[in-house]
Formats: sequence, C-alpha cells, structure tokens
Amino acid sequence: MPEAKKIQTRNSFRGMGIKSKDIKGILPKILKRLFKEYGLAMTIILLCLVVSAVAGITGPIFLQRITDEVIEPTLKGQIALVEWQAKLTSLIVLMVCIYSICLLATTVQTQILARVGQRFLNKIRKSLFNKMQSLPISYFDSHPHGEVMSYYTNDVDAIRQFVTQSLIQFISTFLSLTFIICLMIHYSLWLTLLVFIGATLMLLVTKKVGGGSTKYFIQNQKTTAKVEGYIEEMMHGQKVVKVFCYEDESKLKFNELNDELCHAATKANQYGNTLMPILHNIGNVFFVLLAIVGCFLAINNVPNLGVLITNRNNQFVFIGMNTLTIGIIVAFLNMSRQFSQSIGQVSQQVAMVAMALAGAKRVFDFLDEKSEEDNGYVTLVYAIKDENGNIVESPTRTGIWAWKHPHSDGTLTYTELKGDIVLDHVDFGYVPEKIVLHDVSIYARPGQKIAFVGATGAGKTTITNLINRFYDIQDGKIRYDGININKIKKDDLRRSLGIVLQDTNLFTGTVMENIRYGRLDATDEEVYKAAKIANAYDFITRLPEGFNTMLTGDGANLSQGQRQLLSIARAAIADAPVMILDEATSSIDTRTEALVQKGTDQLMKGRTVFVIAHRLSTVQNSDAIMVLDHGRIIERGTHESLIEQKGVYYQLYTGAFELE
Repeated sequence: MPEAKKIQTRNSFRGMGIKSKDIKGILPKILKRLFKEYGLAMTIILLCLVVSAVAGITGPIFLQRITDEVIEPTLKGQIALVEWQAKLTSLIVLMVCIYSICLLATTVQTQILARVGQRFLNKIRKSLFNKMQSLPISYFDSHPHGEVMSYYTNDVDAIRQFVTQSLIQFISTFLSLTFIICLMIHYSLWLTLLVFIGATLMLLVTKKVGGGSTKYFIQNQKTTAKVEGYIEEMMHGQKVVKVFCYEDESKLKFNELNDELCHAATKANQYGNTLMPILHNIGNVFFVLLAIVGCFLAINNVPNLGVLITNRNNQFVFIGMNTLTIGIIVAFLNMSRQFSQSIGQVSQQVAMVAMALAGAKRVFDFLDEKSEEDNGYVTLVYAIKDENGNIVESPTRTGIWAWKHPHSDGTLTYTELKGDIVLDHVDFGYVPEKIVLHDVSIYARPGQKIAFVGATGAGKTTITNLINRFYDIQDGKIRYDGININKIKKDDLRRSLGIVLQDTNLFTGTVMENIRYGRLDATDEEVYKAAKIANAYDFITRLPEGFNTMLTGDGANLSQGQRQLLSIARAAIADAPVMILDEATSSIDTRTEALVQKGTDQLMKGRTVFVIAHRLSTVQNSDAIMVLDHGRIIERGTHESLIEQKGVYYQLYTGAFELE
C-alpha cells in the first residue's frame, strides 16, 4: 500500500474510533455551549418544566383529596349532598386552573425549544462549515469526503434529537421524580422504601441492557459514516467503476460495510426494544405489591413514622402521621405508576443520548482540528505611482499591485509586485520521514514562462502547491519579489496567483457566475472579455441561455474540454500577476488546444507563468524548462538548449510527444 494511502486509512479510522469512555466529557460541553448562547431561553424552558412537573404531581393529590374528603365521607353519610357537591366543584375548578397553567407552560416551552433547537443546530453547521474553510489542504487529502459530509448529516441530526428530545426528557423526568419522591415520603415512608427497591432493580436492568445498547449505538454512528464515505466515493468514481467492470467488487465491499452497519443497528435496537417491556413488567409487579402492602398497612393501622422532622427544644425528633387511608393508597399507586413510567422514559432515551454524544464527539473533534496556520503579516494592496515614481497604496483597483510590508520599528514599505519567484534549495515531504523534493532551486524572473516536465510523481504539481503554500517546506526558502512567502498572508499570496488545475471544479450556478468566481466584482463586460481570451465565448453563446445557462453537478451538461475552457476563463478574469497552469490543456483536443494556446499566450503576457504539461508541444516556447525525476531537477534550459544536450528531454521529445 502506498504511504499516502496508509496515512489516509490510519487517519480515517482514528477519526471514527469512538469508545464509550471518550464521550464522558461531551455532555457538559454541549450544555455549556447551549446555555451560553441561549441562556435566557433555556431558563424560561426550565421554569416551564418546573411548572409542568409540579402540575404532574397534583393529580395524585387531587385523587387522594377527592377520595378521602368527598367519596368516602359521602358513602358513610358523614356530609350532606350540597356540601360534597360544593367540595367536589371547588377541587375540579382548582384542577382545571392548575392544568391550564400547565398547558400554557408546555406550549411556551415547546415553542421556545423548537426555535432554540434549530438555531443551535444552525450555528453548529455554520461552525462546521467555517472550520472546514479554515482547515489545510492536507486534512482533505487524508480524510474521505463522505466522512466529512456525515458531520453535517448524521452527527448533527443526532445532536438535534438530544437537544430537542432527550435533554428535555431527562430534565422533566428528574424534576418529576424529585417531586414524586417527596410526596411519596410524605404519604408513606414504608411504601416509598418498597418503590425504591423496585427502582433499584429497574436501574440495574437499565445499566445491564442499556449499556449494551449504548455500545452498539456508538458503533452504529461510526459505521454509518464509513458507509456514507464509501457511497460518496463510488458515486464520484462511477465512470471508472463502469469502465473497469468493477461493479461486482464494489457491491461486495458495500455489502460488507452495509452488513456491519446492519449488525450494529440490529444489536442496538434489540437491546433498546428489550429494555422497555422488561421495565414495564417490573413496574407492574411492584404495582401489585404496593397495593397488597398498602392494604395490609391500612388494615393494621400501621403509622407512617419518621416522615416529618422538626426542631423542638433544639433537638430533632420524628413526628408520625395518621395511618394510611384509601385515598392515600389510591394516590400512591398512581404515583408509583408515574415513577416507573418516568424511569422507563429515561431508560428509553439512554441509547439516543449515547448516539447523540457519539455524534457530538465527532463534531467537536472536527471543530478542534488544527486550523491552517498563517503567521504572515505582509499584505497585498492596490497601488499607484506618484509623480516621483514611488509606490503609494490605492483604495481602488489600478492594475498595479504592491506588497505592504510593516516593520518592527513601525514603518511601512511598499514593494511592487512583479512576479519574481525564487525557490532556493527547497526540500519537502508530505510526511517528514519521506522527502519527495530534494534540493530544488528555481529562478522565475518577472514575465518568464517556466515549464515543468517529467513522469507522473516526479514532483511537478508539488512545486506549485508549495508556491501556493498549501504545504510548508521542510528546508530552504521560497521568495516572492524578495520576500519570504512565510511572511506573506496566505490569502494575499493566493490572491496574487491565478491557477488552472487539471481537475476542473464548477459550481451550481450560471456560466457567468462560474467565470466571475475568479473575481466577484468583475463586470459583465470583463466576463465576456475573459471568455474570449480563453476562446470559450463562441461555445458559451451557443448554449441554450448563453452566459445565463445554469450549470449543475460540476458542469455535467458540458464536455470536459468546455469545462476546462471555463476554468481558464475564470483564471483570466482573476487577472493575477502570476499564473499556474497545471495540465490546463490535458482535457482539450489538439485543435482546441491550439486556439486556447493563443488565448493563454495573450493571458500570460507580462506575467510570470508556471506550466506543467505532459504534451511537450505546449512548453516549447518557455523561457526555461525544468526536467524533474523523483523530486530532483536533472535538466534545465530552453527547448533548443535541451535538444542540443541530447539528454532526457531530448529522448522524451524525439521518442514521444506525450509523457506517460
């Protein structure tokens, strides 16, 4: 396996390797971020939950009062008809008022939570996208695109379920259980102890069964990312799959990943679906036991001792309550049912919480990735020359660029951007232990065209990546107009470089918008001019809606050559002082190449140009040609001088016009 592939595989599984112990610190992180950004809204939600929890325990209280104060005295003839009707009416009115307040609190809570939940996720997605823009190119070279996409889909959706469902369920249940336990102790300590025994048993079952569910839900989350990554990879390479008849092998690989996902999801749901019936039946058993024990205590007039504690003569003493009544037993049975249901609801959320925390772990790990470092302080500005010929900064585009260089003594100097680029004894490796460029020195004077030729993997594209500072060198220096590029801000450095890549990337939008991507403030006339320079104007005008033709799917409705022409037009409109053409004409036929060559020759006038080409015909008019082999420059010179040397370039030129 090639070294780069090994690194990618290693990093991919390291990024998805989530264990239960890894998610312990994630919950506080989510809560801190949630309450920091939406403190007032979350406070209102908590107050509404308290109101709902208090209203929830009034049901058993009303049952007890109706039974003991209305039904039983009426049956025994202890109160008159008018008296019990008035008593019952007042209790019902009170219940209606309390439950109306509860309804209002619940409505307010759900409405606020819906907004908070979606806005919270909106900010997380923005944070993810902003982070993605700040990451170095090396990150995307070592992580599958499908895995990155899963952060925005599965992982964010898991966080949504936690914030809008599981978290509120946990808080609501905690409050309800707290109030229920206090009321149960008030009614009967003995029956409460029996409920605690049942609750302990239920918690043990939850820990045993829920723990297995948690493990498999975490595995389900990371396996889903692997499946999505593979699907994205196959979609992107579908033509290659068809050409090499790789369908059966791709199916086998997909089936393997899909079966792994199916196994994890099945196990997770088996554990999760088993938990609730077990807890429900444990609750039923203890419901019956409570009824039996409650009746026994009531019949035998067993007092409810040790419930209330007061201070008498500076000493704590226990005061007993009256013996159990029918109303208390009815209310207690109702509370025990609420108690067991609350535990069941929490247990049901355990797996969802585990999946959410696993997703949040991946999201926060992504947000904690090291951003691309930029310690540069030299910036690129528009400039003009005053009457003395000195460079002066200009607020508008003038056609002249300058490097604005602040110095430690507080002074500023301006250096005109001319495109003088020097690589001085540069060593570089994508990983430190494997150097791919060895002692490379290149001198590109302003307006020169420098060409790189050599076999695939010789290091041609790597050199242009270093000029763009997609990667930083291990040794040596790269100077731009005499300034070390490490001192230049990366955005300003890249703004001074126009680039046409071998692999074209078009975006959803019109043809004009795609060309204007090179310079967003370009006018329509400038877009037309750039299209003419790239010899793309004629084919664009023949499109159904001309420059307003909508492109989708990376320009799938265009030929590869047409897409490349648009890419060249995009570079033309950028009007950068330095141009990099990386196999820019590789996807264009010979006839079109001749037309494009005329356009690019015009585009390259007065600019420093770096050209990478397999077709030697495209580099013959270069000021200097560098022949690379295994990261070293083995020959350099003009076309004529290299032919006279009769070395490697001569053999390439006379043997074949296109390198393999």
